[in-house]
Amino acid sequence: MAGHSKWAQIKHKKARVDARRGKIFNKIIREITVAARLGGGNPEFNPRLRMAIEKAKEVNMPQDNIDRAIKRGTGELEGVTYEQAIYEGYGPGGVAILVVALTDNKNRTTGEVRHIFSKYGGNLAGAGSVAWQFEEKGVIYIEKDKADEDTVMEIAIDAGAEDIKTEGDTYEIITEPKEFETVRKAFEDAGIEISSASLTMIPQNTVKLEGKKAEQVLKLIDALEDNDDVQNVYANFDISDEVLASIAES
Repeated sequence: MAGHSKWAQIKHKKARVDARRGKIFNKIIREITVAARLGGGNPEFNPRLRMAIEKAKEVNMPQDNIDRAIKRGTGELEGVTYEQAIYEGYGPGGVAILVVALTDNKNRTTGEVRHIFSKYGGNLAGAGSVAWQFEEKGVIYIEKDKADEDTVMEIAIDAGAEDIKTEGDTYEIITEPKEFETVRKAFEDAGIEISSASLTMIPQNTVKLEGKKAEQVLKLIDALEDNDDVQNVYANFDISDEVLASIAES
């Protein structure tokens, strides 16, 4: 789990300064649109929309873009209708991979995802083949220079967090999905800046990878995440921090 958690943080930090900002904007706009369509345009009463808006603000998306995406979702503006598609497969070394996409053409997206798996040494599998290996959790990251460990632990425990870990220069707070909003709000009320917060899929077991297979899996995941329709990719690899760092810098 440590290796996968570290990679999630690396990817999050890279997203903030990614030169392909247009691609990131498009993915977040899709999420905002779908969230607004499913749960209404008021983020106060729509947690999924609220999280999507916060992601938009993390990458400095203009407010006008956010507002238009919400209006397209609620039907106030015309726009494309997206549906969610979930894909399950295996990467090199037997790593389980779960892909969540938002698409306006499921046949196209399925073909593209299948091609990516095949190109990078993996294979697409049937529904239910790997999803059982993942569990939905809330994850909140706080940089260590924003608060001391005792304060973070006290707030997290009092608010109902499940676990608190230290990952490099970051605190990682894990919650049950139903407690996620309560825990996040507790830190916000305490005036502690949150680096990122989201609902995610955490693997229950991990596959340790080294060398070439580690590189192959990360290339597969990068290729999947680079697809316009793919919103999130989850995998159960465990790769050492040293290998992750060297690959991230390459």
